[in-house]
Amino acid sequence: MDLTGATWRKSTRSGQGECVEVADNLPGVVGVRDSKDPAGPVLTFDPQNWRAFVTLVKRR
Repeated sequence: MDLTGATWRKSTRSGQGECVEVADNLPGVVGVRDSKDPAGPVLTFDPQNWRAFVTLVKRR
């Protein structure tokens, strides 16, 4: 998966500790990576599944 041009951001709720970064500016894909290892592996989701995941997490 080519993530060239991805704009990575952290949640506004994340502190200085361990967190993930999300890139949702690319068409058809959302990337998620460990903020401590930006050159490491990236999980990718289609936007619909990512929205469903975020919706479910917000309910908890």
